[in-house]
Parts: sequence; structure tokens; C-alpha cells
Amino acid sequence: MSIFGSIMSKIFRPGAARAQPAPQQAPAQAQAAPAQAQPQPQAAPAQPAPQVDVGAVLDSMAQDHAEKLDWRRSIVDLLKLLSIDSSLSARKELAQELGYSGDTSDSATMNIWLHKQVMRKLAENGGLVPDELR
Repeated sequence: MSIFGSIMSKIFRPGAARAQPAPQQAPAQAQAAPAQAQPQPQAAPAQPAPQVDVGAVLDSMAQDHAEKLDWRRSIVDLLKLLSIDSSLSARKELAQELGYSGDTSDSATMNIWLHKQVMRKLAENGGLVPDELR
């Protein structure tokens, strides 16, 4: 499994804090069909999957963690919180996986990019991520 896949599976695990799904809009009134046309059966609208509140899940995990971790600002602390390898080589692998084009020798710049990119990707995959973390 990819490193980002591991991040996703730890945050989007069964029982993770879920936000309420957005209310559905009522379907538009059907247009009157010509007398000769047969009515088409309509499929039931799909229920949107409830989103995972990433902040709530990670805050909850941080409360139970023995070490005080600043997961909101540090990719290293985020990975530690999720019990995922946070070594430089693992972060370089994650950077490659997520398409980092900068210099991986500049770990400070890479780490900042990684944290923002992970948060963006979590949001793209159904996570509710506070705007300031993206």
C-alpha cells in the first residue's frame, strides 16, 4: 500500500468521526410527457457518503497519544500520530508519490509542501479539512 493510502486508511477507518451529509435537494418536477410515450422508471437518488471530519479524527487520536504532537503543522508529527514511518526516506517516498517537483534535499520546504498536499488530497477524497490546513 502507498504511504498516502496508509494515511487514508488510518483516517477514513470505520468508526471515524463523520460529518452529517449535506441535505439533498428535491428532484425537479418531471415535464409532462406526450400521451404516446411510456413513463421511464426513475432510479432512486444516490445518498452521498458522509464525509470524514479529518480534524476531529486526528484531534481525537492526538488526545489518546502519549506524545504531544503538532499534526496541524508538521508532516512528521502527522505521520507519527498515524503510526506511519516518518523518516526522511519515507517522506521522500511520499513526496514522489504525490508529485513533488522540488529539491528533496531541502527537507524543510518539502515537509511544508507535503503537509499541505496531504491535507488537500484528504479533502479531495472526501475528508472535511479546515481551510487553513489546505
